[in-house]
Amino acid sequence: MSMGAAATAAACFSSASSGVSRCRYCRVKAQATSWAGGAEELVRSGAVKAVRPRDAAEVMGSEGFQLLDVRPAWEHDRAAVRGSVHVPLFMADDDMGPVTLLKKWVHLGYIGLWTGQSFTKMNDRFLDDVAAAVAGKDAKLLVACGEGLRSLIAARMLHDDGYKNVAWLAGGFSKSVDGDFAELEGESKLRYATIGGVSYIFLQILLLLRVVQ
Repeated sequence: MSMGAAATAAACFSSASSGVSRCRYCRVKAQATSWAGGAEELVRSGAVKAVRPRDAAEVMGSEGFQLLDVRPAWEHDRAAVRGSVHVPLFMADDDMGPVTLLKKWVHLGYIGLWTGQSFTKMNDRFLDDVAAAVAGKDAKLLVACGEGLRSLIAARMLHDDGYKNVAWLAGGFSKSVDGDFAELEGESKLRYATIGGVSYIFLQILLLLRVVQ
C-alpha cells in the first residue's frame, strides 16, 4: 500500500471532539490486512496461482490469462503493460474535511514528498469496475500491482466474489526485468513506476550514473 509506517501512525489521528475512536483509514487498513492474510492462504493452497514476472508472458500467452493492473492511476500512467486491464484498488482521497486535510499534510511531509504517492482510499467500486471490464467470472485474471501487496488483496476479493481463475503476480512489477513483458507504454521502466517524489529524483541520478539499470 502507498503509506509507510510514519504516515500510518499519522493517519491514526482522530479528533477527540468527533467522538470517533478509530479513523476510517485504520478500519480499511485492518480489513485490508485481513484480506492479505487470507490471500496468502489462497496462494499456499493453490486456489490462487502465484506467477513470477519472468513467467507472466507465458501464462498470458499459452494459458490465456488477462493482466489486471490494480495500481492507482499515477503509477499506471508512468508505465503499464499494453493491453492490460486497469482497475485501481486504491484511488486518491479527495475528502477536504479538516481531519483528512491534517492527515494529508502529515502524509505529504513524511511519505508523499519522498515517494510521490497521493493520500488514498479504497475504491469502493472495485469489484463492480472489474465486472464491467472483463468477460464474466470465468475470466482468467493475472492480478498485478507495484510490489505485490495490493494485488494480493485484490486477488482475495476477486476469489471471494466468485472469480475462480485468479492468479497473482508474485512480488509485483518491481520484480520484473526488461523483456518480461513485451509491449509497454509510458515514460518509466515498469519496475520503477511505483517510485516517485524525491525518491524518483534520486533514482534518475542513479540511472544516470549507471548504478542501477
